[in-house]
Amino acid sequence: MSSQGAARWDALFADLEAQLAAQHQAERDGEVAELTRAEHASIGLPDRLRAVVGGTVTLELGDGETVTGTLRRVAAAWLLLEGRGSAEHLVPVAAVASVTGLTRRAVPSASRADGLGLGTVLRELQRDRGRVVVRTSAGQAAGRLARVGQDHLDLEETDRVPVSLRTVPFAAVLRVSRS
Repeated sequence: MSSQGAARWDALFADLEAQLAAQHQAERDGEVAELTRAEHASIGLPDRLRAVVGGTVTLELGDGETVTGTLRRVAAAWLLLEGRGSAEHLVPVAAVASVTGLTRRAVPSASRADGLGLGTVLRELQRDRGRVVVRTSAGQAAGRLARVGQDHLDLEETDRVPVSLRTVPFAAVLRVSRS
């Protein structure tokens, strides 16, 4: 066999090896992309929010209202945002329509307290007997939390004469704020 013929065979085998290597790399890239998509699919909004605790975010709530502040705490069902002055906003995660200020990072839950439900936090607010504003898609009402049930709260509207009792299902709550 001539050196020219051997060179052609070498070039052919080199080309085949390069094609196989490229195909193998493409398969690996596809697998990595699929694994990345699967990992992203397992990340919940609370994990993304936890990654920016201490930072400023803007929440757009289900009724279009925006609330901007420092993210202080995140649990599976709610988040606590510190607004202007001494205002604090307890927002159910389900009430969030969109968030501005997140990064691509996520931080999984590391605390048992992250599993506390909205009712548990509202009962703490009830014990304080402080004035709160409860916002729903129908509007907002101010007063004191009189009772907190399994899936609803009773707001004693102290700003009204006579004082009235308003019952709000948790599913309707967009935020509970106090100053």
